[in-house]
Amino acid sequence: MREEWGLLDYRLLSPKPSTESMTPKEFDESAPIQDAPGAETPGRAGAASLPMEPAEGAVQRLEEQIREAQDRHLRLAAEFDNFRKRVARERIELTDRAQAALVMKLLDILDDLDRVAASDPGTPPAALLEATALVDKKLRKELEAAGLERIDPAGQPFDPSIHEAVSAVAPPSP
Repeated sequence: MREEWGLLDYRLLSPKPSTESMTPKEFDESAPIQDAPGAETPGRAGAASLPMEPAEGAVQRLEEQIREAQDRHLRLAAEFDNFRKRVARERIELTDRAQAALVMKLLDILDDLDRVAASDPGTPPAALLEATALVDKKLRKELEAAGLERIDPAGQPFDPSIHEAVSAVAPPSP
């Protein structure tokens, strides 16, 4: 009797009973019980009583969801287009402001140059040379602050990616 209980306990605890050693009656008893139509089982209480959505209602609901998704898509596309236009406009405004700031600094240098040019004709040449050197120094300082870099191309071959051609000179004839 003890061995039968142990054997039954083992079969009950196994995840999948072996059908090879079962008799046809045991096999039928181990099969899942099928519910009669309309009957409720304790584990699925109320599952059969859930109302089904009519086909027309489902179609209308899905069409409404599609309309909402399309509306959201159009709004996002319009918002992105507005963002793109605003960024382009702000970029132009920023460039204009940067140019205006540089021009204001250059106007100050032009005023200094006008003062040198309007100096008394009796001014000693050494003073004019010093004033011109100071204006030149101020101009170079402002241009370097704006990002302009001076290069010395003397003795180097012409490189169009670095140098700017000012004029073309015909080679000497032999």
